[in-house]
Amino acid sequence: MIRRVLFTPALVALALSTILTLPAFAAERFITVQSTTSTQNSGLFDAILLQFTAATGIAVRVIAVGTGQALKNARNGDGDVLLVHAKPAEEKFVADGFGMKRFDVMYNDFVIVGPAADPAGISGGRDAPKALTTIASKKALFASRGDDSGTHKKELGLWKAAGVDPTGASGTWYRETGSGMGATLNAAVGMAAYTLSDRATWIAYANKGDFEIHVEGDKQLFNQYGVILVNPAKHPHVKAADGQAFIDWLIGPAGQDAIAAYTVGGQQLFYPNAGGE
Repeated sequence: MIRRVLFTPALVALALSTILTLPAFAAERFITVQSTTSTQNSGLFDAILLQFTAATGIAVRVIAVGTGQALKNARNGDGDVLLVHAKPAEEKFVADGFGMKRFDVMYNDFVIVGPAADPAGISGGRDAPKALTTIASKKALFASRGDDSGTHKKELGLWKAAGVDPTGASGTWYRETGSGMGATLNAAVGMAAYTLSDRATWIAYANKGDFEIHVEGDKQLFNQYGVILVNPAKHPHVKAADGQAFIDWLIGPAGQDAIAAYTVGGQQLFYPNAGGE
């Protein structure tokens, strides 16, 4: 038997009052940040974002993917702020009208890591392209992220500087994981292969096995991070005011101090440079 419900004015009023008194989380004030796996895997966001929320009341939801995917997502309007580490691609994002002004935030560097046995004999070097040339000539295993991330872009640039196209050896000594930094480090350790890692993820990474840094200190391994507000003229749903508030905090004294204060095992992972230092 079907029962009919009569929606009296009293019932309608009750329903409206219920909707208006839903728990506060239903109306949480938040922004979405498209960022990289390195900022997430290193633990940086866990350390600093709660400080921003406490200061402003704005929560931050992070989508951590490779820089290439983060840029695509932001172009599609799937986020309010972009925080990545591939400056030429970031500048193109702004030039193409998808982002507002780009700001430097912080930097660290990349390192080439590998098994302690060092089968290619590159340990102690400070010339990254030369080390990659040696790895290729000896066909020593190398694990590439292969995911169009900022780290992958840097790696390809170093291979180009070395005059080597490793993609022709894909599946032999050159292994593309298509994964984030943590997963690629896991794969490299598992197969005793060299890989390129940002230093922050390497420091925070627990499953190092007998791996160690073999090449560091080359100026070509410099790793700059930038932050950009997604252009609300392209995507009107962008939370421009709250997104800019996050950027202003991040590049201001409070955010820069929070970045500098974040350490793992006594080691500083990122160095703030919004002031151009």
